[in-house]
Amino acid sequence: MKKVFIDGKAGTTGLRIEERLSGRDDIEIVTIPEELRKDPAAKKEILNSVDIAFLCLPDQASIESVSLIENENVVVIDTSTAHRTNDNWAYGFPELDKSFENKIRNSKRIAVPGCHASGFIALVYPLVKNGIISPDTLLTAHSLTGYSGGGKNMIAQYEDDELDMLLQGPRQYGLTQKHKHLPEMLKVTGLKNAPVFCPIVGTFYSGMEVTVPLFKSQLLKGGIEDIKEIYKKAYNTPLVSYVEAGDENGFLSSVKLEGKDSMQIEVYGNEDRILLVARYDNLGKGASGAAVECLNIVLGAEKTKTLEI
Repeated sequence: MKKVFIDGKAGTTGLRIEERLSGRDDIEIVTIPEELRKDPAAKKEILNSVDIAFLCLPDQASIESVSLIENENVVVIDTSTAHRTNDNWAYGFPELDKSFENKIRNSKRIAVPGCHASGFIALVYPLVKNGIISPDTLLTAHSLTGYSGGGKNMIAQYEDDELDMLLQGPRQYGLTQKHKHLPEMLKVTGLKNAPVFCPIVGTFYSGMEVTVPLFKSQLLKGGIEDIKEIYKKAYNTPLVSYVEAGDENGFLSSVKLEGKDSMQIEVYGNEDRILLVARYDNLGKGASGAAVECLNIVLGAEKTKTLEI
């Protein structure tokens, strides 16, 4: 039985990870007494005594926790932004291709993808890899997300009984075009230019819908049907799957997979203007679900073990 520690388990992602792991017979969750939670010596002792450590912390805190680990056998699964573009870390999206999965399986350092980045990369990576679009392509993406993605403070804002009028409608953010997920979106897809990225937080708790529009003129070869075929071949597992005509009577709800750990890849439009869409839960495949999937790969268990599909 493997010992697992969740550093930052009181946060939104940590709580969901703990929920997914509860009742498993192949791990033991190790906890730190509340009064020692911020004691570096106590944390160091636990981090070096377990087999797997989940880090559900802000970037700097994750870096500090990693620096405390001296036991070379400890596997770290980090949900922060801190290590996602580090070549020494595995990028935790095994469905992209076998090289990603193999690196996760054999690595002691795994970075869980960002929620927005997960959808964008799932849509764009196969098209660059298969020569459908050039790495030089200038793209746009918009992403609808539930307010849980903003952590405890944002959740408290949206669930206040006296909800501010400005919070009652969708809100676009990342206005400076310096969103923290852009570096991994560039690095993993192989794009040379960051997309114009428009994230939007909604008045729902969790759920996510990432859309990347394409003009026919942006394609190096093929068309909409070729893109569909690429997705069909790339994504055909319970956790990430291509879905034909998955819309709800002409609409696409960003909460369709709320509470799930899976992702749907969809294509709409026509030969001239194409919409690439990824739908999932920002706390599921966009965070804790992806983290637990990485754990399952490390342990040699079924990828879907204790995940909600």
